[in-house]
Amino acid sequence: MDCALGDIAGNRASIRARLATAAGQGASVIVFPECSLTGYGFGSRAEIAAHAEPYPGPSAQIVAEDCARLGVWCVYGFFESAGTKLFNSCALIGPNGPEACYRKLHLPRVGADRFTDPGDRPMAVHDLGGLKIGLHICFDGGFPETTRILALLGADIAILPTNWADKAMKSATLTPPVRALENHIYFAAVNRIGVESGFHYIGHSSITDFAGESLGRAFHDREEILYADIDPAAARDKLIVNIPGDYEIDRIHWRRPDMYGPLLEGKVFEGHGAG
Repeated sequence: MDCALGDIAGNRASIRARLATAAGQGASVIVFPECSLTGYGFGSRAEIAAHAEPYPGPSAQIVAEDCARLGVWCVYGFFESAGTKLFNSCALIGPNGPEACYRKLHLPRVGADRFTDPGDRPMAVHDLGGLKIGLHICFDGGFPETTRILALLGADIAILPTNWADKAMKSATLTPPVRALENHIYFAAVNRIGVESGFHYIGHSSITDFAGESLGRAFHDREEILYADIDPAAARDKLIVNIPGDYEIDRIHWRRPDMYGPLLEGKVFEGHGAG
């Protein structure tokens, strides 16, 4: 979808309309892009603060009424105010009301992320009554550790609301199938379209299965709703048997954590951009 910078009422109306449309087509989990409630291209922390909401806040409560009436789950992106902090967040709303809020961990030097605070909560997986989902946002998807953690926590599908612009085509085309394949889970990347603050957003939302195969990809230049069926049992069966006994693969249970020490030591390559 497209959205308008700073127009919370208008963007919220668009979210609610699409929520009803998708629910009418049988969708039970409906996901919107990063910052779909607010837009992304703010030029200062003060501008973000003027359009941020607490969680749960007014929009969460309104969307919760729709989710209760429709019997669905919804994920949408927004800027969250929490005391003096401002986070790039996504809300998880269910039939019983607001359920969780994920705060973006990795912040690129672009758009509003230049002025927000890094996420301060551990990654988590949420059970929606038989389907376990893990949330992360945009640049988080560029770090294999984030999806791997969600997989280790039991996610059947990793959901990535995002704002990928022109320079991010490789992220849109390569990240979803690679993350899905290496973790044997489904992956939903939900991008926006349109032009905002000098950036052109490229669409190409996608849903990928646990084998890295596409279940659907959106266009780059118009609004569209993708639908796919998710089989949690298939995502949880990590053993891939190509030839019984002779060609089997398990990328989760056959890891070697005892050899992964550098991942936890905070070592950084001292090149351009370090620190």
